Amino acid sequence: MTSSVIPIGLIGYGKIARDQHVPAIRGDDRFRLAGAVDPHPVPGDLPCYPDLPALIAAQAVAAVAICTPPGARVATAREAVAAGLHVLLEKPPGVTVSAVEALVAIAADAGVTLFTAWHSQEAAGIDEARTWLAHRPIKSVRVFWKEDIRVWHPGQEWILDAGGFGVFDPGINALSILTDILPLPLKALAAELSVPRGRAQPIAASLMLQAGAVPVSAEFDFLHEGEQRWDIEIDTADGVLKLALGGAALSIAGKAIAVGANAEYPRLYARFADLIAAGTSDVDLAPFSLVADLIGIATRRETGAFAFER
Repeated sequence: MTSSVIPIGLIGYGKIARDQHVPAIRGDDRFRLAGAVDPHPVPGDLPCYPDLPALIAAQAVAAVAICTPPGARVATAREAVAAGLHVLLEKPPGVTVSAVEALVAIAADAGVTLFTAWHSQEAAGIDEARTWLAHRPIKSVRVFWKEDIRVWHPGQEWILDAGGFGVFDPGINALSILTDILPLPLKALAAELSVPRGRAQPIAASLMLQAGAVPVSAEFDFLHEGEQRWDIEIDTADGVLKLALGGAALSIAGKAIAVGANAEYPRLYARFADLIAAGTSDVDLAPFSLVADLIGIATRRETGAFAFER
């Protein structure tokens, strides 16, 4: 490592931090993982602290990656920015668009980097899909984002609480891909949300959107068992472009396209390091604003109670 290595702290040490952030940070020689903030003990020899001031007092850190539940992200980011730290925000970046917009101004005033980390935009097939679609008329778009909450979010009760986003927590990944690859902006038209009895957030959603005059439908499901599905199908005059596995696999007109290995989080951290070096920020609010619009216009129907433990 050189003197330009960025000591970084992880705020929140849950599943996404353990599975994705830690290996990505440790695989990038521009970063050094200095410590974590979490109310629970952290496995291994990584120093762990009860809050951000304790981390700052004990470790020389220049940046933080905030992996808490969404409800705590903006307040934690404001605290980090006030301490002069660069900030990477897991998705979604907060609970309200206005709070994140205010954070953008605060980070700019402080002269630190703020980065909204839409990891699905870094999936292996995204760049090729965007390029291929750029000059082709699109007829329709279909999204199928269906996974088992008990497998991918075990015991994460907060995800169905107020501010937790429910099925939009993974579903926003699909929207982040669409806002990145479609040549026209998306507009929310209608949404039907299925909300379990006693919960605040939806466990399934049926959505209608539009990109220019192009119809876009999306089905999000948190109770999908069997083969998990994260697919986007885009009809064009030259055939169907399909992104599968959350964007990691690409096919066009039924033919698989070689796109290389999937490395979403390593690419995010490479981008974060570049932004810090350049003294700039990258804040993309388009997927977040779409979710806010969809929730605002949605009709809701109550379904049976849901428990993580069967």
